[in-house]
Amino acid sequence: MAPRQQPSIRQRRFGTELRRLREGAGLAAPAAATRLGVDRTMISNIESGRFGISEERLRRLASIYECNDPELIDSLAAMTGGRPKGWWDEYRGKIPPDFLDVAELEYFAVGLRTLQTAHIPGIFQTEDHARALFDLFVPALPRLELELRVAQRLERHQIIDSSPGVSYVGYVCEAALRMQIGGRNVAKAQLTRLLDESERANVELLVIPFAAGGFPMAGDTVMYASAPNPLLDTVQVDSPTGAVFFDSQTHLANFRTRLDLVEQVALNPKESRDIILNVIENL
Repeated sequence: MAPRQQPSIRQRRFGTELRRLREGAGLAAPAAATRLGVDRTMISNIESGRFGISEERLRRLASIYECNDPELIDSLAAMTGGRPKGWWDEYRGKIPPDFLDVAELEYFAVGLRTLQTAHIPGIFQTEDHARALFDLFVPALPRLELELRVAQRLERHQIIDSSPGVSYVGYVCEAALRMQIGGRNVAKAQLTRLLDESERANVELLVIPFAAGGFPMAGDTVMYASAPNPLLDTVQVDSPTGAVFFDSQTHLANFRTRLDLVEQVALNPKESRDIILNVIENL
């Protein structure tokens, strides 16, 4: 079996959790390999996401590590075996891999909470808005890559359209609503789309008004992806060099607390729709 050259975020997350189980059992990687009956490098390759394993081998490892959490074991078992290609794999090698990691996280999540200070949530961006954003890159993106990024961003919306659709809560700063990316007409169409999306049963869009003052993570773009098992949740934060991912229980708890504090200063759904409509009417 050839090792994966670029493991996805889901594959790396699986390996990280196995490493945590091994370390919790006080076993060094060579000792774990001996008890599993594999080459000593196999464990490190599994934990880095470079090698996948079968459900049977996963359950053997869990037994070796004396894991007594059957729900976690079942959740990890669901991540084993051959991974069917997702729609985002069509873009592999054509756009940055963290774009694909974000799409994969969204696809497998049972719930999403996002925070945007200066941008409209990517899942709800119109084609013109997304293209105008990518046109701002310095140095300029090659035209083909720009179009691929736009197409990939638009496809991310399918998780909202699917039945029943992922549960989504988005916190959007008023600044993002008033920034006319692409000009007045593009901005008006984008906000109208956002207003329509806010009416979906599985979507809650909450605006953080200027009057709220400061709030935790102001200036950040954050996505909290809830997994079927909370121990496998993942947080993604934008940075100037690309996406950064967090998955330790301490980090996850801190991000949940921060997002809860953000929600306290955000407007309720009706007030949020009212302010979006007000911005539209004044464009």
